[in-house]
Order: sequence, then structure tokens, then C-alpha cells
Amino acid sequence: MPVNIEQYQTIQQKLLADHVQLIAVSKTKPIEDLQVLYDLGHRAFGENYVQELVDKETMMPKDIQWHFIGHLQSNKVKYIAPFVYMIHGVDSEKLLQEINKQGAKAGRVIDCLLQVHIATEETKFGFDGPALHELLSSNRIGQYTNVRIRGLMGMASFSEDQSLLSTEFTTLKLYFDKAKSAFPNGQFDTLSMGMSSDYALAIAKGSNMVRIGSLLFGARNYTK
Repeated sequence: MPVNIEQYQTIQQKLLADHVQLIAVSKTKPIEDLQVLYDLGHRAFGENYVQELVDKETMMPKDIQWHFIGHLQSNKVKYIAPFVYMIHGVDSEKLLQEINKQGAKAGRVIDCLLQVHIATEETKFGFDGPALHELLSSNRIGQYTNVRIRGLMGMASFSEDQSLLSTEFTTLKLYFDKAKSAFPNGQFDTLSMGMSSDYALAIAKGSNMVRIGSLLFGARNYTK
């Protein structure tokens, strides 16, 4: 399926009006598809796999903002630290420590979002509420001088139950609002929640960054 340009333009126009940033989730998609959106002026792309991200970064223009949105293993941080724009799924302090270490080696301060577990599925990663509060209320965050915590990210349950999704998004927004007090300098400004199937509800509940893939690129190809 070719890139749905009309769909992209419609979604982007609506998001811009709502002051919401669109991350075009391009995992498993060929360079040619990304280039279509790039030529339309889009610069923020989201990838889930380290090797695929590294390969695409070498082939695409250097003004792209690459967002790593998948589950990131600590031993792979070094491969993306030199160029990644933002890491969404920081789901443990161990990973935060490694990003800080690799950021220092690369001479960069890396923007990150802390991932919070809000879904009913056990397979999703992230801090729970008490662990998030403990980290943010401690003095440890200040030790990570090569990391900039920009906000929170969460993935809702894989469900068509709008009431359930609404509750999960509301919970994450409450965590976000409470966490802001730990960052009085204004850097804590990003709430990333909502994907192709639920982004409208996520925005209604306070999201200002959504991760949309299949609506733009069609179904993903996992047979490569």
C-alpha cells in the first residue's frame, strides 16, 4: 500500500490546530515511504528496532528527528546515542543510567520520556505509579547530566473498550501533571500517548504527542 498522503495531510492539519506533534511510525517501512513524508515537510519519525533505525539514519537526510519508541535494551543504547532525537520508552532507572553514560560519551544531552505502565496487559513495560514518584522525588535525577527528561509516555491496552482506554489515558495525564512539579525549569513538556487506533481519545485526555503508523503507511511488513 502506498503512503496515504491525503490521510497524512488531514491528520497533520488537525494535530497542528490542537498543538499536538505527530510522530510518523515508520518501522518496517522502506526508505521510499519515509521519503514521501519527508518531501511533504515531515521530519519526526519513530522507529522500534535499533538496527533498522541505524540503517535508516545513514540513508536519510540529517535534519530528521529520529524518535526511538520501542523497548530499548541497555546494551544497544550506544548505537543510537550519537544521533537519536528522543528516546520514548525509558522504562527503568538502569536504562536511564546507560543513556546518560552513552550521552556523555557522544558529547550529547539526550531527550527522554519516562514510560509508565498504564495498560492491563502484563507485556507492556514501564514504571508503575509508586516507582515513578520515588524516582522523581529523589535527588538522583540531577545526577544524569547527559539526559533531559522531557515528559512521560504510555501505551494503552489493546482494546476497543473506550471506557478502559479513557481511564488509562486519564491516569497517565494525572501522573504527568503531578510529575511536572519536579521540573520547575519548564523542560517537562511532553505527554506522548495515543496511536493510530486511539489517538483522538488520547488527545482529548491531554496528549500533545501521538505515534501514528498504519493510518499513514498501511499495515506493517514483518516478513523481512
